[in-house]
Amino acid sequence: MQPFRIDIPQAHLDDLHRRLEATRWPGELPGTGWERGVPQDYLKELAAYWRTGFDWRAAEAELNAHPQFTETIDGARIHFLHITSPEPDATALLLTHGWPGSVAEFLDVIGPLTDPRAHGADPADAFHLVIPSLPGYGFSTLTEPGWDTARIARAWATLMDRLGYGRYIAQGGDAGSPISLELGRTDPGHVLGVHVNMLMTFPSGDPAELAGLSARDQQRLAKLARFDAELCGYMKLQQTRPQTLAYALTDSPAGQLAWITERFLDWTSARTRPEEAVDRDRLLTNVSLYWFTGTAGSSAQFYYEGAAAVRAAAAGALPPPLTVPVGVAVFPDDIFVPLRSLADRDLPTITHWSEFETGGHFAALEQPARLTADIRTFARSLKPVPATA
Repeated sequence: MQPFRIDIPQAHLDDLHRRLEATRWPGELPGTGWERGVPQDYLKELAAYWRTGFDWRAAEAELNAHPQFTETIDGARIHFLHITSPEPDATALLLTHGWPGSVAEFLDVIGPLTDPRAHGADPADAFHLVIPSLPGYGFSTLTEPGWDTARIARAWATLMDRLGYGRYIAQGGDAGSPISLELGRTDPGHVLGVHVNMLMTFPSGDPAELAGLSARDQQRLAKLARFDAELCGYMKLQQTRPQTLAYALTDSPAGQLAWITERFLDWTSARTRPEEAVDRDRLLTNVSLYWFTGTAGSSAQFYYEGAAAVRAAAAGALPPPLTVPVGVAVFPDDIFVPLRSLADRDLPTITHWSEFETGGHFAALEQPARLTADIRTFARSLKPVPATA
């Protein structure tokens, strides 16, 4: 296990700025907005800020303020943050990001989760945090096929074991959700519970499942239908031709910026600009990690590996049984908003369910305080109730 520090060479920053300045912009039909893709005026403005206003060195220093390491597991070099709490009785918590996310998603929750006392909360709610980069994302390598959800879950179990955590909670959104749930299946003797802030629920085809749905649940099914009809183009391409996509995104920072930024509009509470939901510098820190590490293609490989599982779930296949408690935080502007009845069908061990009025897919970025509070509440439910005198 080796200490790690991010140190992007200045030549890489200079190259990024040169490429942004020399961007070859496409044409655009008049009178169109986000419905055909990222508007050119908006992307030009954001690219200009990335080149002249965004301070990568400040973002790099903020990430480096937290202890980072690399460890070789199953042939991959896994990069992770490991932040121990000042509270000796803290619970271990493994946070897993997804695409197009990174460990930078969690910067605003690290302090409140590890040191609640310093943030005006109960020190009994403290956590030791382990925040890994998925294989092929950021500073974690991907050197061979086969890194699907199950293999990543096994790697995470190995990582927690090597760190000496005999009991821990798994938490995640996006890809981190199925990985955390699979970790609960893979390592139930050590996983206290699984908390997710995204959950995909698909009808099985049985009409009885959809009889008598509330208006809210009908809207959620309509949202799933809209994703299938309009918003899943990125997924189809990454599921089928990740290598071809990699050439464009690895060569063009404007292309990489557009590819990720669009998700931050479609999947959040933003309506006209992603910055309505997510801080601009946080968004660009995330995009910069993909650019500087050249992981547009390797990160997309996760979709290729999981394509069959997604198709099976969409066709109504039930997931394998899970025995550990599950907590679900539902944010209404997420790309997938689960139906409770279908969630209970898939995961009978759900013990905690929260519905929020605002927030979307990137909960740690959009609603860090609400996500932190929900994780704390779920964790408390897993602790044994002290015997009364």
